[in-house]
Amino acid sequence: MLKPEINSEGVKRLIKTVEDRSVVESRFPQSSEITEIIAVEPQLSTLSCEVADGRINYGGKAVLTIVYSDEEGKLCRMQKGVEFSHYLDGEDFAPAQVGVCALKCDKVTFRRDGSSFVISIVVAAHICVYEQGERAYLTTAEGAFIKNEELNLCSVVTFTGESEVEDDFEADSLIDVLIPSAKAVVLSCECGTGDVDISGEIYLSLFAMRRQSPVCIERVIPFKMTAPCDDASAGVNAAAWVEISDLNLNATVNEDKGRCNLNFTCTISANGWFTAMRSESVAVDAFSADNALNLTFAKESNLVCREIKVYSENVKGLAAAKSRLSYDCQFCAAVLPVAECEYNAAEGCAEGAVSCHLIYLQGGEVKSTEITLPVSVGLKGVAQSGQSVSLDIAVSGISVKLKAEGEAEAAASLKICATVCDNNECSYVSAIDEGERIVPNDCAVSVFLPAAGDGLWEVAKKLNKSPSDVLVCNPELSFPLCGKERILIYRSKCNG
Repeated sequence: MLKPEINSEGVKRLIKTVEDRSVVESRFPQSSEITEIIAVEPQLSTLSCEVADGRINYGGKAVLTIVYSDEEGKLCRMQKGVEFSHYLDGEDFAPAQVGVCALKCDKVTFRRDGSSFVISIVVAAHICVYEQGERAYLTTAEGAFIKNEELNLCSVVTFTGESEVEDDFEADSLIDVLIPSAKAVVLSCECGTGDVDISGEIYLSLFAMRRQSPVCIERVIPFKMTAPCDDASAGVNAAAWVEISDLNLNATVNEDKGRCNLNFTCTISANGWFTAMRSESVAVDAFSADNALNLTFAKESNLVCREIKVYSENVKGLAAAKSRLSYDCQFCAAVLPVAECEYNAAEGCAEGAVSCHLIYLQGGEVKSTEITLPVSVGLKGVAQSGQSVSLDIAVSGISVKLKAEGEAEAAASLKICATVCDNNECSYVSAIDEGERIVPNDCAVSVFLPAAGDGLWEVAKKLNKSPSDVLVCNPELSFPLCGKERILIYRSKCNG
């Protein structure tokens, strides 16, 4: 009689990653003051993400800051916040699941609509869906031969955290800050005992006015934070992304000294995960000499964060401009830099583009155009075959110059943070049942012709004999087999 021993335990898995895009609009009614919109900066933050039956509901907040020129040619700004909610349908979504959402802006457009200006942004949502389930695996079974292997059994652990970051600094001769924008990148993320330590940098970029000229002021602000997590164990590598959920900048101008004191504060929210992994002796195959066995196999595939590799790279090349730039354009500042890159595994490089708003003077008027610089940066030694890589990139020091009539050249510095993960795959027996009884072979001697590459277990299973019996009868065999061997099985006969 078959007597299996099956262990059961709870396990959390990443079951799906989904992408969604939606449009958020906001109306600025004071369009009579606006001669031309110079720049728009959307600051996005996630407010909620819930999984319901057949649907994911998520929402966020967009703080839209616009810089425009008025009838006198002066640069002014307006700011407006708008909350939004969207949903994504899917048959596999269920209330027992948990969704973690990250938002970013894909595109910004604006148009005049009657007496108002309407700002439209395309919001891209990246949502990871996790599910708490149960793992069952066979360890032993009386009445059967079991093949056990040491497998790495994994369970995903998620964590969140929040922290405040503050920085004070000075700048020369600033009279106004029109748009502050910031990007946070994670440089390291490692578990402690009961918490996760996250450190990184905030790249602050200020679109400001120095006397009467627009300028870009940049600053790199380091941060450290700790996210509580009861399941964290010291030394385990984790992955995280950090979102700036609230940003404030206070400027105090000292006209006598020609200095501007700046106080930057922001709230950062971290979301992350790591894989809790342990080694366990688990049945990966089984057979019985008396009965056929019905085996049910479970397969798992889990990402395991190995490390975060950081690269500092300079890029330069011809850039595309939405407006035609000529020699009568006087370049003032490249503001609001953004990088969008993906990892090309075949080439081992980051590919994408760096973009910014170029502020320039033409005919005595302040104008702007979007500049896009294609980039391809080799990441030496970033990953081995089979590993996956996700990128997070910050931009600083961007500059634009006119190389020829209608032809711009741009340069920038990139901080590339590459999260490198292994893919841990395993298959094991999750359930076992007895099938039909096997008719015994009553021949005194059997000769078996094996296949090349067969191991002891494969041969024993094909012969329906224990591995020890196969070795006793054929001590000269060396596994794995080459396929030219002849295996003899002797069966003793009982006298009735």
